[in-house]
Amino acid sequence: MQSFTEENYLKIIYHLSQNNIGAIQTNAIAEKMQTKAASVTDMIKKLADKKLINYKKYQGVTLTPSGKSAAINIVRKHRLWEVFLVEKLNFKWDQVHDIAEDLEHIQSNELVEKLDEFLGFPKSDPHGDPIPDKNGQFDTIPFTKLNKLQTSEHGLVMGVSEHSSNFLKHLEKLGLTLGKRIVITDINDFDGSVELIVEQKKISVSREVAKHILIKV
Repeated sequence: MQSFTEENYLKIIYHLSQNNIGAIQTNAIAEKMQTKAASVTDMIKKLADKKLINYKKYQGVTLTPSGKSAAINIVRKHRLWEVFLVEKLNFKWDQVHDIAEDLEHIQSNELVEKLDEFLGFPKSDPHGDPIPDKNGQFDTIPFTKLNKLQTSEHGLVMGVSEHSSNFLKHLEKLGLTLGKRIVITDINDFDGSVELIVEQKKISVSREVAKHILIKV
């Protein structure tokens, strides 16, 4: 069994590995954990002793099969709790991340499986991120980033890759929430901003916002 801190490290390493090829450097982990590199090194040694990561000095870290399985289980719990908070307790999608950060450390596998069943075995969380099943398998959810679409293309908002409260509140204000149908009407050549129609409402989003919105075309 891992401590809360160890679980947080495993999850961070897992998320970083999704966007990187090869080993994850300690400085990247320290930045995500908002701690000192020396503290990261101490924790990495503990995780390596537990056979949860592979670590060589100056070469970074990778998850072992057991470490990856543990990390995916934490991700699974986090995303299931987010679904519960939004669908059953009426939290908004920008409110649930921090609460789920606490709930993800509950150790009861029976509770998690009952939660999954109670929620109807959801495939994605309130932000569109896929939820792994009890075997750690993810359903593939095809999407295209909004900033990659061309004029006249259309689709459904399937998720976001930025989960900060401010970003989610901004999308809520614009009406760009999950399941909304969009049509691209223009792309500004100067700054890459995107003009689109969301359910008969014309709006404009910056290129920075558009690159974090995931669309099923």
